[in-house]
Amino acid sequence: MGEDISARCDAIEKCYEFMLAYAGQGLAGNEGSPTSAQVRDFLQRAANAVSGLPEAYTAAIKSDQSKLPEHYLAFLGVLERDARDSLAAIELVLAQTTISSQLIDNLNASIHLRALLTDLFLIDEILKPQGARQKPATME
Repeated sequence: MGEDISARCDAIEKCYEFMLAYAGQGLAGNEGSPTSAQVRDFLQRAANAVSGLPEAYTAAIKSDQSKLPEHYLAFLGVLERDARDSLAAIELVLAQTTISSQLIDNLNASIHLRALLTDLFLIDEILKPQGARQKPATME
């Protein structure tokens, strides 16, 4: 997988993990607190990563001549839609004066963000080199 898409996926996944922990804290999101600054930083990094994700995916597919690009490029529309919808939700949260744990919990539950995360897991697994994939367990 291309380094660009890998770094983008990593930023999005780290943000989601941080948000899960933040959501469980029951914080009011007082502006200026270290935690509020942290959540904004994670969200901004995720927004930056999401905004170029479809292009990074396209570049990763086009650079690998061993794959059949038409099958991979057909998924591009799905990724573009999920990235666009997730970015809109993230930017809406970033536009708020305070970001409470409840607001982050609602963002975590967003079907848009969950769809994007599922896309990332799918892409990550598919774009891994064949040798890096684990072989399924066999029944003996």
